[in-house]
Amino acid sequence: MIAIEIDKKSGFCFGVVNAINRAEEELATHKTLYCLGDIVHNNQELERLKHKGLTIINHQEFEKLHDAVVILRAHGEPPTTYETAQRNNITIIDASCPVVLHLQKKIKMAFERKKNAQIVIFGKKGHAEVVGLVGQTNDTAIVVENKSDLDKIDFKKDIVFFSQTTKSLNEFYEIVDLIKQRISSGTTFEYNDTICRQVANRMPNLKDFAKKHSLIFFVCGKKSSNGKALFEECKKENENTYLISTKEEIDDNLITKNIHSIGICGATSTPKWLMEEIENELKKFLKQSHF
Repeated sequence: MIAIEIDKKSGFCFGVVNAINRAEEELATHKTLYCLGDIVHNNQELERLKHKGLTIINHQEFEKLHDAVVILRAHGEPPTTYETAQRNNITIIDASCPVVLHLQKKIKMAFERKKNAQIVIFGKKGHAEVVGLVGQTNDTAIVVENKSDLDKIDFKKDIVFFSQTTKSLNEFYEIVDLIKQRISSGTTFEYNDTICRQVANRMPNLKDFAKKHSLIFFVCGKKSSNGKALFEECKKENENTYLISTKEEIDDNLITKNIHSIGICGATSTPKWLMEEIENELKKFLKQSHF
């Protein structure tokens, strides 16, 4: 019999768990709750919450909303969102991740303390968390996605460097070293390792998990940037790794007599119930196929 294992350390991070719990608590007492942006980058979980009454809105719709209750997801929001809420009599349920809120505070303090310095953020341009971080600097912060973006920085001016909470630790320190090499003499460079360890530690764990099994199903939503990055790392360790979003995407042809074990893992936006659903589907197939 082919063994199946779900990675115990995969699934929602604390910030996502908190946001979903807060949403469900509110939906238990109110029929309508708005969420500014997808509360989690997973379509199956979104549909489950929509069925309970959660309504997803974008920032343009938020601007026109009045006298309503809106939950803010774990990614955090810029100051302008809170200003709009106050102006439009919107009640905010703030489910921003504490790690993200702490980072926002640090960036705002650095921006106010070092007026002539460049605030540089290592992150994905346009990502919800990064938009909230840049907002702490009146949208003046420089966003670098990789080392090829470093030309955006003026190395003759002071630099204060931060990172989106879900970025790679190795890449962060690689960019720190490159900035140190290029910065002008007499110019100050401060860097802040603001990467969430709960997310960062998943990378080495997933690599070990991927090595253990002959076939890996990595489960995540198509919009999850964290999921794509983790999937690529799994793929490097085990070329027999496949990304799926639902049980319907399981390719039965991948399961042969050469497979001794199957691993199921996922991103910080992957619900545990979805991984369990995929496990049950695989068990059903194995039983029918007499593996």
